Amino acid sequence: MKAEAVELDILKTPGLAHGFFTRRGGVSQGVYDSLDGGVGSKDDPAHVAENRARMAQRLGIAAEHLLVPFQIHSADAHAVRAPFANGERPRCDGLVSATRGLGLGVTGADCGIVLFADRERQIIGAAHAGWKGALTGVLEATIAAMEAIGAQRQTIVAGLGPMIGPQSYEVGPEFFARFLEATPDNAQFFRPSARAAHFMFDLPSFINFRLRAAGIGDVEDCGIDTYADEARCFSYRRSVHRSEPDYGRLVAAIALV
Repeated sequence: MKAEAVELDILKTPGLAHGFFTRRGGVSQGVYDSLDGGVGSKDDPAHVAENRARMAQRLGIAAEHLLVPFQIHSADAHAVRAPFANGERPRCDGLVSATRGLGLGVTGADCGIVLFADRERQIIGAAHAGWKGALTGVLEATIAAMEAIGAQRQTIVAGLGPMIGPQSYEVGPEFFARFLEATPDNAQFFRPSARAAHFMFDLPSFINFRLRAAGIGDVEDCGIDTYADEARCFSYRRSVHRSEPDYGRLVAAIALV
């Protein structure tokens, strides 16, 4: 069985391959059924390795050339030119590259997973953008890292993968206050929830806004809510609400082929 992935038109161009991988087409079992890509999960490491190998095969690269950082909800992005030495992953939330044959990936299970490309100059990027990373600048850092290796901001495009949607993301007053402290304009991404003093947060729109404000060429959103779409997506929040022991991770990846 092949790894299933959603593709976006904005990232389709000769020389690039990409995929927002769903949870279908892998070998994992139980709560990880079936295409769990998270080495940080408690899934069988052999299953995760096979799942990632299937993703790499779909992209057209060697399994060891699919690079995923050690994600820490930071605003840091690194350029890579070769597979990680001794398998050691950089601690960051964005990767960029201009090296053919490499694939860049990030994992998520409600957080934003965003892929970038300067299609003309064949430079790629991937960012893990949970609320904290998106608020503190991981998207802008990834764009800047792409520029540092030759990309042009106005020709960079971005694709938004599956993430928790505005109908599913309830947050408390402290969360709301933190966003307003950054700028009162962030109030536009919240609406009152049914619970007193709580709000529904629109993470996809917030990420989209930050990307467009950064001055890149265009943005496309796949429009998939990880919490609501159980058939295709893992969700951390859904697993907590069900008191499940763990959860799988989705992978978004882009490669120069």
